Amino acid sequence: MAYAKTERSAAQIVAAATRVLARQGYARTSLLDIAREAGMSKGALHYHFPSKESLVSRVLESALESIANRTLDAWIASSGDPIQALRSSVTELWFVRRTRTDEVAVVADLMAQALYDESLKPQLAGYFRFAAQQVTQTLVPHLALMGLRLRVPGELVPRILVGLLDGLAMQHYVDPGAIDENGLLVAVEAMAAGLFEIVPPASDEKA
Repeated sequence: MAYAKTERSAAQIVAAATRVLARQGYARTSLLDIAREAGMSKGALHYHFPSKESLVSRVLESALESIANRTLDAWIASSGDPIQALRSSVTELWFVRRTRTDEVAVVADLMAQALYDESLKPQLAGYFRFAAQQVTQTLVPHLALMGLRLRVPGELVPRILVGLLDGLAMQHYVDPGAIDENGLLVAVEAMAAGLFEIVPPASDEKA
């Protein structure tokens, strides 16, 4: 029971940290700000996370899991149709960026801060490596079942798509009227589709 309570408290802190970091940004957020948001003392927060860096690392992990799970759910919901599955996944990836969810806002802010704060680079590197691992372990087996295979190494797929969508999202934030979202999604889907190829049936390969 004590362990479960500790886990709940840690999750409460991570959720509070995500909200505050999304609202204020990393540079303007202190552990005291997060403790107040979580409704606990700074000492209680330190019990779970001894430093701001350790808390940010958990926040990034939680943010990635949230985004990855939403994308995977969209993919699996259309698993009978590879093209629709791809379209649903890309649409979900774009939606979380266009609506600027707290998780996306935190990652975008930390990426910008990492230009000046070397301590953030390992956490962010871990964020992208975890995304690559998720694709290798989850997406590639689903693709194989659908008769598709990757044209590029699996670990490059999330980096390519995330880099593309993050860049477009930043443009959308500063100049929202300039981007036709329907056309954008069609273009991204076409580029994403180029990362895959159809595997011919075994009989065709022998022929």
